[in-house]
Parts: sequence; C-alpha cells; structure tokens
Amino acid sequence: MTRETYSRVLARRSFLDTCAAGLGTVGLAHLMGLDGLAAGAPGSAAARRPHFAPKAKNLIFLFMAGAPSQMDLFDPKPALKRWHGEPLPPSMTKDLKLAFIKPTAKVLASPRDFSPCGQSGMEISDFLPNLQRVADDICLVRSMQTGQVNHHPGQSMLMSGSPLVGRPTVGAWLSYGLGSESQNLPGFVVLSSGRGASGGASNFSSGFLPSTHAGVPFRKSGDPILFLSNPDGVSRDSQRLSLETLRRLNDEKLRRSGDPQVASRMANYELAFRMQASAPELLDFSDESQSTKDSYGVGQEPTSAYGTNCLMARRMVERGVRVVMLIHASWDDHTNLDESLKKNCDITDKPVAALLEDLKQRGLLDETLVVWGGEFGRTSLGQLKHVGDKVGRDHHPNGYSMWLAGGGTKGGQVVGETDELALKVEKDPVHVHDLQATILHLMGLDHERLTYRHMGRDFRLTDVSGTVVDKILA
Repeated sequence: MTRETYSRVLARRSFLDTCAAGLGTVGLAHLMGLDGLAAGAPGSAAARRPHFAPKAKNLIFLFMAGAPSQMDLFDPKPALKRWHGEPLPPSMTKDLKLAFIKPTAKVLASPRDFSPCGQSGMEISDFLPNLQRVADDICLVRSMQTGQVNHHPGQSMLMSGSPLVGRPTVGAWLSYGLGSESQNLPGFVVLSSGRGASGGASNFSSGFLPSTHAGVPFRKSGDPILFLSNPDGVSRDSQRLSLETLRRLNDEKLRRSGDPQVASRMANYELAFRMQASAPELLDFSDESQSTKDSYGVGQEPTSAYGTNCLMARRMVERGVRVVMLIHASWDDHTNLDESLKKNCDITDKPVAALLEDLKQRGLLDETLVVWGGEFGRTSLGQLKHVGDKVGRDHHPNGYSMWLAGGGTKGGQVVGETDELALKVEKDPVHVHDLQATILHLMGLDHERLTYRHMGRDFRLTDVSGTVVDKILA
C-alpha cells in the first residue's frame, strides 16, 4: 500500500467513525474489499484486475508431495531393460545429483506397462487407468527441472520459487495479485491427505505478504477450521458485538502503528465470522448426486479421503475460491516402490480423473487450471536402504514429469523429452520458474510485474528468471 493510498484509507475511516448511520461498525475487510476502496492494497481480499485477460480464473494444485516416479507413471523408458541390474559407466552418471545412493548403483527398469491413450496416443502407466481415460485433456510435461535434490528445499522451490523458507507461495501470490471472488470463503484453501508433506505449512505460507493471503487449511469433517463454531452460550449476535469492539480496538492500533498486519488481522476476524455460515455447507454433499460422489470415490476405500478433497475443490472453485491446494503425501519411495506407488495411485487416480471430467461437464475446466506433480522425480537407478528391503528409487531433479489441464492449456500433448535412460532432459527443458511463470500467465499475471517490496528490494515468485512456456498454451 502506498503512502497516498494509506492516507486516503485513514481519511475515509475517520469520516466513517463520525457517521451516525452505524457504518463505523462494518469490518475493515468489508470497507477495503467490498467498497473497492483499496483494491490494490496488499492486505485486501477484494478481487483485483489481472495484468491482461486471463485464460483461467482459478487454480487447483494437486501437490503429490514426496516426488512420484516419472518413469513408472508418465515417461516410459524401455531402454532401461537393457541395463537392468547393471551399473552405468561413470561417463553417463558424472552429472547426476543424488541424495542417498552412489552413481555406481544398479539400473532399475520399470515393470509397468504403458498404453497409448485417447486420440493423442499419450503413453500413461497401467497404475493410472482412470487418468488414461482423460489423457486428451492433459498437457504432460516430461522435461521438468529443479536445482534441489532434497524434499523440503525442493518443495519450497516448487511453491515459492526459492529453496529458502519464508517466501510467499504461489497461492499467496495469486491471492495478492488477483484477490478473491468469494466474500465468505478464503481466497486460498489447503486440503490434505496422506502422511503430510515435509515442507508443512511453508508450502502454503504468505511469507512476507500480508497474512490474509496465506493458505487456510480445511478439515474434512466437523468444523472445516478448528473453533469455527461458537461455544455453547455464545450467540451470533453476541459474537458480532464482541467482534465490533475488537475491531474498534484494532482500528485504533492501526491508526497509531500503521502496521499492515493489524489490518490483516481485522480482515481475518471478519472473514472467520462470515465463514461460520458458509464453510460448513461445503462439507454437506447432500446436494450432490450419488453418481457424482461415486465417481470421486467418496465413501469408498481407498479413495474416500482424497475423493472428498477433490469434490470439495470443485465446490470451492464454484464458490469463487481462487486457489485450492490438495496435498497428498508421501510418494517418497526409497524402498518398496511397486507396492507403495500402487497404493498412492489407487488412492488418487480415480478422484483426479473424476475431478477433470466433472469440471469439464460443468463448463468449469476452461476457466480452472489444474496442475499435478511433486517437487522432483525419481532416479532410474535402484536403491536398497537395508538388507532385505524391496528396491526403490532415489531423488532425481534433472528431468521429471508434471502435467497441467484446463485453464488455457493445450491438452492431449507432451512437452519435452528426457534421454532414453531418464537421466537428463534432451528437449524443451522446463525449469520450476518457467512453470511458475506459465501458471501466472494463464491466470492473467505477468510474473515480472507481480512484485512485492520487502527489505529494500522487489521480490517475485520466479525470483530473477522464468519464461512462459508457449508450448503449454492453447
């Protein structure tokens, strides 16, 4: 917020405090957001104009934390069978970044069967039979790259553009740049399943942006957010009176300190009050047909938890939530690869395909960008952590797969190639910063213009690099 904008905000608030009509009791989030008074203010949740006409209005990020194995799911490498059980020569492994194994580890060929799918003929693993059905809707990127070889910095790099914890994440940047179209729900919501990502809350932090832009974790049962419901004996009217008193105290604190975090705190209190009526409705699937719930695997095992999250994600974007992140962990298969990978695919494959089909059937896929992937991939070399373990795969940042669908992407195509042993990218490399720049572009934002001044310099999601990947665009 500029000094001039802040002065105008204070002047208008001073006027409202003297009004006899009671407007002074309206929360700061309402004043700054719904009135459009400070639509460009960093702490405002109001919808803001993009830099240019967007292809997508919403983002659903299907974050598969732990790093799925690309050559067992999306990038078939039959040449690995010629080397299976043998080490590669040093000339081929000298540039590998490995977290736990040595370059002398033996090659592990994939036992998976790949089939050409849809009209595009895209090859997808037999572990993902439902995704095979919607292959023509996805843009598969087989040439992803990142500079990080360990989980926490890798997840931070994917989400915030930096391996250092404390930067704003992609959902927070989108909330800051575009605001929210929902008055009664957060602009950035997080849904989790599985064991939890190693990066934890840093994957959806607002960093140094105002806290109104942070991801809000929702639960799948009970109150979506802990303590959202009033305790016994506290009515909505009495809570409203308490909130108005608290607003006046915070308003005075804001006048004296000028601290934007006070404004964020006030906005969060107001949003929480409005959410008490709207958030529980998200968990009430009584208005969904049984066939829809069945398609997501709701109430079935092993898909129920993740299917519920996918169905909630669709309901959220329908209600104007800007960004929904679904975190499912963990795909970190250093051992027991076949069983562990199948387990996670069985949990997620059916709900993900149902989400794409449901969005498409409702006319929402064109304006909803869906992104699927983890922080890096897995190596083509096998790993045995302990004697008697079943084989797994180590971390691999040099070339792996992610996919996008809807929201202005060109479905039914493959972007980029890795070499025949999945060691490195040979065609059309896509760095994490390029992916981030492309996501922002599809949402109507120029990644070089979306900046925030902090500690004397302008920061952005893509740091000092990043190029929009034109081949991804429709």
